[in-house]
Amino acid sequence: MKRFLTGAVCAALMSVTAPAQVFAATGGIHDACRQSGRSEATPQRCSCIQQAANKSLTRSDRRKVAKWFRDPHQAQEVRMSDKRSDEALWKRYKAFGELAQAICQ
Repeated sequence: MKRFLTGAVCAALMSVTAPAQVFAATGGIHDACRQSGRSEATPQRCSCIQQAANKSLTRSDRRKVAKWFRDPHQAQEVRMSDKRSDEALWKRYKAFGELAQAICQ
């Protein structure tokens, strides 16, 4: 009986806390989005953008892209660069932007 009650309590707690975790994606992109000062940068939208970043960018990419929120000139430098690594990053960034635009409206 004690084992049954412990299992029931754990299941109840998980059902209460799990939904909140699904919607609350945090990370560097989310933080940079929230700090951008734009009226559209709501917690929900920034969380959605972070989820899109998690799906389409590497951890290293996400750190670089988060800096672009504060200094867009860095993005322009990557875009104009002749380096293969920058070209690959830019392609991943464009895919991220398209995904975020599609799911985070």
